[in-house]
Amino acid sequence: MTTLVFGHKAPDTDSTGAPIIWAWYLSEVMGIPAQARLLGQPNTEAAFVAQRWGFDLPEIIDDVADDQPCVIVDTNNPAELPANINNADVRAIIDHHKLVGGLETKGPIQIVMQPVACTVTVMYDAMGADVAKMPDPIKGLMLSCILSDTLEFRSPTTTDKDKDIAVALANQLGVKIPEYAAEMFAAKSDVSAFSDAELLRMDSKEFTVDSTKFRVSVLETTAPATVLDRKDSIMESMTAVAAEDGVDQVLLFVVDILNEEATMLIPNDLTKAVAEKSFGATVTGDTVVLPGIMSRKKQIIPSLKV
Repeated sequence: MTTLVFGHKAPDTDSTGAPIIWAWYLSEVMGIPAQARLLGQPNTEAAFVAQRWGFDLPEIIDDVADDQPCVIVDTNNPAELPANINNADVRAIIDHHKLVGGLETKGPIQIVMQPVACTVTVMYDAMGADVAKMPDPIKGLMLSCILSDTLEFRSPTTTDKDKDIAVALANQLGVKIPEYAAEMFAAKSDVSAFSDAELLRMDSKEFTVDSTKFRVSVLETTAPATVLDRKDSIMESMTAVAAEDGVDQVLLFVVDILNEEATMLIPNDLTKAVAEKSFGATVTGDTVVLPGIMSRKKQIIPSLKV
């Protein structure tokens, strides 16, 4: 049976590229039939990257069947995975996030996790000498994932390993990192075609803090005004999205990649309290700028207080 490889819901560039890369490795190097899948519509940067390196976007699936062989990448959180995941046959997890717990497997599995910025950095190490077999399109995807997750090495999650691998891949491909990263971020910043609700769910993960359920949404952009100009309607949509998704509150952080800061939207007293208690901010209006805040994983989530 074909092994399905997929990442988390609301796929970004890493959760779009990593399944393609690992499905290639399993099929072409390890001789294990595998195909990449997505658990949602990828963002504009992920779609640009796939097209740039000549890949069709993988098929989107809603769930997995009982006993379906699969490999999970870029997450280990059951809340970000198909509802039936514990009845599937999970063969491996490749990730760079904290261990959440809650997954149940049918037998011992391979788990490869490292404290790096990007899943494909973990994959590069796991492939060992087989990285030499990667064709240029796979190398291009790998480079793209690292540049995306590190925000071109600006993110505090960036490690020397991420950067060294990205620089080596760029040199092999003849790609100039600043120019290519600018193209990627421009694609990510074009959100004009998305509704407010789609923006809030585009790069979003659910977390619970002291029994309060949050959907923590991040929009990384080189043009924050394109999002902030819509803040009134977006804040209205935050209430509806929270109700539809079964959370108490949506938190939205608009990350300005170039100025290395985040603007948090403050539609009510709860978000104001979160901003002040979590980040030591002084909130006087419906937005607050948080200097230096770039990473949900390393800076936002660990800081959240209610």
